[in-house]
Amino acid sequence: METLTERLRLRMWRDDDLEPLAAMDADPEVMRYIADGSPRPREQAAGTLVRLRQGWQDRGFGLFAVEVRETGQFAGWAGLAVPEFLPEVMPAVEIGWRLGREHWGRGYATEAAREVLAFGFGKLALEEIVSIAHVDNHASLRVMAKLGMRPTSRTTVPASGAPVEVTAITSAEYAAAEGR
Repeated sequence: METLTERLRLRMWRDDDLEPLAAMDADPEVMRYIADGSPRPREQAAGTLVRLRQGWQDRGFGLFAVEVRETGQFAGWAGLAVPEFLPEVMPAVEIGWRLGREHWGRGYATEAAREVLAFGFGKLALEEIVSIAHVDNHASLRVMAKLGMRPTSRTTVPASGAPVEVTAITSAEYAAAEGR
């Protein structure tokens, strides 16, 4: 599965994604609002890559590798997952994204996430998609607002104690915003 936006390619994961994924997840600034905020070692990225591929096989959806079409450079990921780390929102499907720092501030997260919403509401026929971000992650909260997601609750992640904002958009809200 692969899909294109104006500037990005959202695609399945390849073995050669390990090094840029590991570099991204080792960056303290990138990881600042993820789980306990710690950078992740390369070995953990290798396990993540296996789980990312398996998620697609198990559920028929998952996180796409995101690359810049013009250069073919790995930019990060965007896609859908089941947010088991936050039991109070279950059952749910969550949209999320993570980009390497060199790709911040270019609108890539919003561009990729719009394509993921279209996939979730179109191909998967989901009724609602949530998104969860640390309350201090203003960049992700702005992306959620641009996507038309509305705040639904503020809570704490049990494993890390991180305060998070939960947002959501229904298929009807998405269709109305897209003029469908």
